[in-house]
Amino acid sequence: MVYLTNWDEFFAASEKLYRERPDETRYSTKYRNIDGVLVIKVTDNRVALKYRTDQAKDLKKIDRMNDLFLSLMSQPKQ
Repeated sequence: MVYLTNWDEFFAASEKLYRERPDETRYSTKYRNIDGVLVIKVTDNRVALKYRTDQAKDLKKIDRMNDLFLSLMSQPKQ
């Protein structure tokens, strides 16, 4: 598993992973209240990318990622 510390790298790698293997890629979020840490994981069972943050300002970035994945996942297959 790879923890990426730069949001832009994580976002680009996640999008690339989804576009290469859309049927097998999924993402999840986990929030630990006791630590105040949010972890986002994107995986296709071969590659796993993770991003960890404790900053509230990162929520807008995460919303952007949710919008991207929702739009990509709702498009008809070609």
